Amino acid sequence: MDVELPPFVRDTATRFGTGVPYALKVLAGQLADDPDMGRPSNLPGILTVTVDGDLFEDCPALAVGYIRESDRIEIRYVNPISFTAPAEPVEPVADAQDQEQQDEEPADPTTGAVTVREIADAWQRITGWLQHNAPDSYAALRAGVGPTAIAALEGDLGTRIPVELHVLWLLTAGDDGVDGAGCLPGNWALMTLDAVAATYRLKMDSQAHQDTFDTDRPQDERITVWKATWIPVVALGPADGTSGLYLDAATGYLGRWSRYNEAPGEELDTLVTYLEEAADMLEAPALATRDKPGLIGGALVWLSSIDPAQEYRWQPWTG
Repeated sequence: MDVELPPFVRDTATRFGTGVPYALKVLAGQLADDPDMGRPSNLPGILTVTVDGDLFEDCPALAVGYIRESDRIEIRYVNPISFTAPAEPVEPVADAQDQEQQDEEPADPTTGAVTVREIADAWQRITGWLQHNAPDSYAALRAGVGPTAIAALEGDLGTRIPVELHVLWLLTAGDDGVDGAGCLPGNWALMTLDAVAATYRLKMDSQAHQDTFDTDRPQDERITVWKATWIPVVALGPADGTSGLYLDAATGYLGRWSRYNEAPGEELDTLVTYLEEAADMLEAPALATRDKPGLIGGALVWLSSIDPAQEYRWQPWTG
């Protein structure tokens, strides 16, 4: 029985710990001998099996999902169990015993596995395009960081880092850009972790300052500058932190932020859909609606925010 590990899964897994590839190699041998060792997951057609991280050096406990066919097995996701997304909040129940039983039910590791796979897949599509078509922009992406750095940032912010940001930052921890242009639509850039922390502190300080003015105001007249669950993710440019997008850890949706304390803007995108649409526009530019990708030399430059002085050099990407 052949056991296959797709490139995007392999690339993601290597960032969870240096011992993870070896753990997966051992698991692959076990699956080849016993293809049905997993149990059904919440994902149709996917079996899941756990890996005890204590058995391998530098390897967290893992939930591994795979599909089983007649002559092969394909591993579809590798998800550190510590990354499992929290369960959706439930309405209070009158029966305390029923509530206690609910609390004792273990979280399904596949809850966050779909998000892990979607983020990794979308980012792989974007970076794969950059590597083949815009090498300068690809080279400007920073390497990913380890779980320790993300945990340190989480402690610094004092708020939970959602699973989608965990995965993205394991893959890349910021975009240094080319000539002031990031690789995301609008030439926006994925923020470095230092920039995330600095912007978060600045906005929380602004909210604390605002709270002093709102002390005597009715609740419905108080102004929200920033919420503790808002985590800045994308900036206007690699060197321009005047505005950007945050991810609301409480809802999973993106919103717009500005250094000038403008009212936060609503976004219908999650981080997954935002990255997936960016990948779609690169792969099928004729169908792009929000922005149009193009090239200046070896750099990706989006039409909506092109420098007028460089417009004559811009070549639209037609696929």
